[in-house]
Amino acid sequence: MKTLCIVPCGNRKIWDKTPNIGSTEAKDVYIGPFAKKCREYAEKFYPSSWCILSAKYGFLFPSDIVPGPYNVSFNDRKTNPITTKELSAQMAERKLSNYERIVILGGKNYVEMANEVFSSKEILTPLSDCKGIGYMMGKLNDSIKRGVPL
Repeated sequence: MKTLCIVPCGNRKIWDKTPNIGSTEAKDVYIGPFAKKCREYAEKFYPSSWCILSAKYGFLFPSDIVPGPYNVSFNDRKTNPITTKELSAQMAERKLSNYERIVILGGKNYVEMANEVFSSKEILTPLSDCKGIGYMMGKLNDSIKRGVPL
């Protein structure tokens, strides 16, 4: 079964650390601990079938170029995050509808977006039973260390 792993973006970005770096590949943009750990998990277990769900740009493949700093969040509607309608259009454009199973890493907002956009697919949310980000990080770390996907 063809599986796609979707990882979250993050508030901390490469431009916070290196302001003049300019355009950067999506896989290197999100530098917060949780975003980095989700990326590490995706690279280990889904090396050729993962993407990032960005609140501004939607579905980003690891090699997609992000032009520069931004601050958009699914948690703050005033920042105008991407809509599920736009994500559904991207799903078709980027051929993400070819995947039968979707593994979504992230919090409640990411899971809700994935459930709406991929409603006809099998959706796995291995972190949804965690009480907070610390538990999520622990679960991801354990999985990576053991070499067994969640």
